[in-house]
Amino acid sequence: MAREGRKSGGSARDGDRGAMRNRRLWLGVICAGLLFGSTAMAALKIRRYVIHDPEFVLSRDRADSLTIAGIKYTNRAKVRRIFSGDFEHSIFSIPLDERRRRLLAIDWVEDASVSRIWPDRLVVRIRERTPVAYVYFGSGVLLIDAHGALLDPPPESHFAFPVLSGVREDETEDERRERVRSLLLFEQGMGYLAKDVSEVDVSDLENLRVVTQIDKRAVELLIGDANFASRYENFMNHYPEIHKHSPEVKTFDLRLEDRITARE
Repeated sequence: MAREGRKSGGSARDGDRGAMRNRRLWLGVICAGLLFGSTAMAALKIRRYVIHDPEFVLSRDRADSLTIAGIKYTNRAKVRRIFSGDFEHSIFSIPLDERRRRLLAIDWVEDASVSRIWPDRLVVRIRERTPVAYVYFGSGVLLIDAHGALLDPPPESHFAFPVLSGVREDETEDERRERVRSLLLFEQGMGYLAKDVSEVDVSDLENLRVVTQIDKRAVELLIGDANFASRYENFMNHYPEIHKHSPEVKTFDLRLEDRITARE
């Protein structure tokens, strides 16, 4: 009988401990809920404050409220137009990722960032694309960068770039990138001699055609896809003799290492 009494007492104590654990658990849940609620309320009050307080308003009347850095050829008016609807609103209500996405849609912009500067300014930093050649289309003359992006020439700009032929306006940017890559490899292979070339035709990536000026006349050279400098120098060294025998020929095939073929 004594043993049964001890079992009953143990069960009661176990029940008391379980009830105490449950009370502590619920107390923790209630405290966590109160803490979460107070934090949420504080965050809401802070958001209302920074959204509606005049201290954080992007003023149209201040010249430095919107600072644009890093542009030389990008149209500044296009950049400012993206933020035209943000003036007289809090800088903390402006969706920076969306503004950056729109900046990247401007042709000359390769990369961009938008930062809030306490308490009421925005700073836009632009990294511009670097053009490498001119391209001629039916719609007009454009520039092209190493990634195949087409760029509007800035007003009164004078770039010492060759003309890149064989690029189509309806090609994808990736397709144009491959053709520009051939131009850059050609220029790298030519070294300082590349300055003498006014046009590079990349219609056939395995057989580049280039145009150069010799004695004030344009000469077209089929130069292949390798050994550009040696083929060009060999042609220039033999040009006086070549011109003597073929004075009217303006196209020459340099792809064979042991000969230069005149194309009628």
